[in-house]
Amino acid sequence: MSKPPRIAGRDLRKVLEHKGFVFVRQKGSHMMLRRATAPVITVSIPDHKEIAPGTLRGILRDVGMSVGELNELL
Repeated sequence: MSKPPRIAGRDLRKVLEHKGFVFVRQKGSHMMLRRATAPVITVSIPDHKEIAPGTLRGILRDVGMSVGELNELL
């Protein structure tokens, strides 16, 4: 398993928007993104300078991406 990259919340948002997610709202330091195609997936991303590795892995698992795919898109 490859090591997750150090990535900011806003950079992860751009990657997910490229993958078909749409920004829904932001409350405090968390952004909500949603994919409208089936199955509908809603994910919360912390707007931090660096997302913790475990949090990043959880987000990637929820959206069906691997760390390798994320590295390719960066």
